[in-house]
Amino acid sequence: MLLSNKVCVITGAASRRGIGRATAMLFALHGSRTVILDLNAELTAEAAAALGSAHRGYACDVTDKEACRTVVERIVEEFGRIDVLVNNAGITQPLRTMEIDSEDYDKVLDVNLRGTLYMSQAAIPHMRRQRSGSIICISSVSAQRGGGVFGGPHYSASKAGVLGLAKAMARELGPEGIRVNSIAPGLIDTDITDGKLTEEMKAEILKGIPLNRLGEAEDVARACLFLASDLSSYITGAVIDVNGGMLIH
Repeated sequence: MLLSNKVCVITGAASRRGIGRATAMLFALHGSRTVILDLNAELTAEAAAALGSAHRGYACDVTDKEACRTVVERIVEEFGRIDVLVNNAGITQPLRTMEIDSEDYDKVLDVNLRGTLYMSQAAIPHMRRQRSGSIICISSVSAQRGGGVFGGPHYSASKAGVLGLAKAMARELGPEGIRVNSIAPGLIDTDITDGKLTEEMKAEILKGIPLNRLGEAEDVARACLFLASDLSSYITGAVIDVNGGMLIH
């Protein structure tokens, strides 16, 4: 098993058909002790319980710096360490440029970018003491191509910020044995897309995807598993595209 006895923390992982939940399930199958974080305490606890008694689920608002610090301290107190952090929590809004107001902008940037920073800041001191750790940041193809089917320009900006933040952290933290990488998913079939794509929309989208299908949450989870494991021990500052070939050029 690739993650035997590793303590892995995944934010935004309570949704039944989300990337975070799929990643938590795959990590558990590979021997990790997995901690699921999300806003709703009840759903988070249920998601963790479904993985087995060795796993935990705690409520955490990633836009609250003190909440991030507190939950990480709780995890370290119980498990003794943090080996992997997956910054997956994120939101989107299908707005056009002139429709975005300050509240919309702050809401998306706070969760997607500020939340990635705050959770990383909470975990890094513990990884520094261990002289090891892997931080995985979930970005988006929208950061690379500009815009997406369900995300406005502020979503693209937030996810582009995630790429820049991850690369800067990778450069800074590499000498201390901490790896930081990003994953840029394409259009993934999750709760976010459920019921929103007509057959006509789907057919048009598939014209631009060489593998001729939408991605599944498990596709992204497998990339997370690679980056979390020692298989990627000499990889940091990288961006892995999980998009079916959407950006081939």
